[in-house]
Amino acid sequence: MNDVPIAGLGDELYDAWLGRRTVAPLTARLPEITLDDAYRIQQRFIARRLDAGERIVGKKIGVTSKAVQNFLGVYQPDFGQLTSGMVYQEGDTIDLNRLIQPKAEAELAFVLKRDLVGPGITAMDVIHATDYVAPCFEIVDSRITDWKIAIQDTVADNASCGVYVLGDAKGDPRDLDLTLAGMVLEKNGELFSTGVGAAVQGSPANAVAWLANTLGMLGIPFRAGEVILSGSQSALVPVTDGDELVCTIGGLGSCRAVFAGRSAA
Repeated sequence: MNDVPIAGLGDELYDAWLGRRTVAPLTARLPEITLDDAYRIQQRFIARRLDAGERIVGKKIGVTSKAVQNFLGVYQPDFGQLTSGMVYQEGDTIDLNRLIQPKAEAELAFVLKRDLVGPGITAMDVIHATDYVAPCFEIVDSRITDWKIAIQDTVADNASCGVYVLGDAKGDPRDLDLTLAGMVLEKNGELFSTGVGAAVQGSPANAVAWLANTLGMLGIPFRAGEVILSGSQSALVPVTDGDELVCTIGGLGSCRAVFAGRSAA
């Protein structure tokens, strides 16, 4: 039993989110923080947002691709919860003034038609429980200064969730090759990066199954209607005022994100 101040750290992250500022890495101050501690801190952070009027609308897995792992220096997936305050629709302008040090990543979102309760969930279970998939941008945003994160820092910080935007394109995952479908990411009309579903734990469906099982062991189910973000297929994209991003997934369609506000850190 350690003496990590779970509630205090969760409140600190909530206050940082609310005040649009960063805090020193938790692990630099308290190296004894475990992954279980980090998840409990995340629960406190999210509870504060729910108490303020938000609601849970989905889940996310992050740090799944080699490009993102190498950039952040974190070599295992993180996980977090999506709230109603994070949602943008395609066509909306994403307000950078709501964020601190945002970076965009392009990925595939799964929208569920049935509950999924892990452990024991397979990729095929994910496919059968999915209503549709859509191209998506997640705008990750760390409350930890300069993104100096260990896995415990990002899990405590709700997997560095910022906001996300779902594309209008919808596809049946049974009709798509989620593993081999290529993705092209453009920034301001120029090619930024390319990717493929296999970059995300072999398949985005594998990543979602892993998340269902990981959260299931913590007593958290996936619910019908929830959005599940499966992890970035692109390198992280810095964004600033006036930027426009478009990601296109082969056989599915595109998602467009436009940004306005102060320059990103």
